Amino acid sequence: GVRLRGGKEVRARKAVVSNAAARSTARLLPAGQVPESWQKEVDEVPECSSFMHLHLGFSAKDLKEAMGGKELECHYMVVNDWERGVDSEQNLVLISIPSVLDPTMAPEGMHTIHAYTPATEPYDLWKGLDRKSEEYAKLKEERSQVLWKAVERVIPDIRKRCDVTMVGTPLTHERFLRRYRGSYGPAIQAGKQIFPGPGTPIQNLLLCGDSVFPGIGIPAVAASGMVAANSLGLETLDKHKKLLDEMVV
Repeated sequence: GVRLRGGKEVRARKAVVSNAAARSTARLLPAGQVPESWQKEVDEVPECSSFMHLHLGFSAKDLKEAMGGKELECHYMVVNDWERGVDSEQNLVLISIPSVLDPTMAPEGMHTIHAYTPATEPYDLWKGLDRKSEEYAKLKEERSQVLWKAVERVIPDIRKRCDVTMVGTPLTHERFLRRYRGSYGPAIQAGKQIFPGPGTPIQNLLLCGDSVFPGIGIPAVAASGMVAANSLGLETLDKHKKLLDEMVV
């Protein structure tokens, strides 16, 4: 089962599946409950750097005109300098506008944007900062400019259009998602290392999420949940196949 922060205990009839990263899950367990070898293995998994986020809610009024007659797409990738490489600090920005495909994700006449720097933001720039301090606010403003500028390459007047503006930092990621150092996820290289399965040394405690197979990203994390469910006998591969068949148009 699980003991909540307030002391309440929730008992599991079959198992506990943790969606927290393996490193975070290990720190939530009572001391001495797992072998030191497993704890060491978890702690030694290399971690990616963190990332900056920009979440916007903006007006779609006269948007095509503002974009020089172009249609708004769902995804964009902005590379500032190809010579530096896509893994260089603040060089690559990914932009997602899901309301292009699903208008229900924003109020009528509006769109939503999520722009971010994937695994290239150093945590140490933010380490120890008070989230309520002027220093933190100033650094958020400074480090988010690369995101604004990337979005402006798609929508030049985006800053004037925004009704909602939210900036996320490595500390945001660390606090709300319990990510160690605000990490983007495990830095496991294809062909050199493999993601572990859902099992842990504790009976009926399983893991899902991006620290286990098949890895980082929404599709992979969803699949990890299926793997955990199958490990418990809660699902069958036949059900998954049927669902995939129904999803394919």
